[in-house]
Amino acid sequence: MTRPGELENHTIVVRVENKAGVLARVADLFARRGYNIFSLAVAPTNDERFSKITIVVTVESTPLDQIVKQLFKLVNVVEIAQLPADQSVERELLLATVDAPAKTRGEVLEIVDIFEGKIVAVSGEQLTVSLDGRPDKLDDFEALLSEYTISDLQRSGRIALPKIGRQAARLRAV
Repeated sequence: MTRPGELENHTIVVRVENKAGVLARVADLFARRGYNIFSLAVAPTNDERFSKITIVVTVESTPLDQIVKQLFKLVNVVEIAQLPADQSVERELLLATVDAPAKTRGEVLEIVDIFEGKIVAVSGEQLTVSLDGRPDKLDDFEALLSEYTISDLQRSGRIALPKIGRQAARLRAV
């Protein structure tokens, strides 16, 4: 339970019209209010008229309500849902290029295997690895890889859906 004044990650899924400039307007809304977006992922939906923007923002609950009200004022926003972590399935993708000379390559391969990752590229001195899963799993994987030299790393940002049998908290404009 979050105490008053304590910051918390909130996952918001915004269905928007699939039009140029919509993402910029959504991101601008957060920037104007000084809220940092922790993670952002955008994807088309099964209906080509719409896109889904998954935003993870670290704020108190009260400012979150203000954000939602402001989002609803944007013309191209169709629907907003908040996905609590315990009621949703969250995933993320990580790609990393790790220095893996012969003497440490086996150790790196073992970590990748333990986490059920994949080797996607190999050179004499480096490996590029891929891992998808829960954000905390990727955090643990990244921490273990940091024992080696990571020359490049990219994470996709979270995507999320309500757990089967549960509905996302659909938020309505007030």
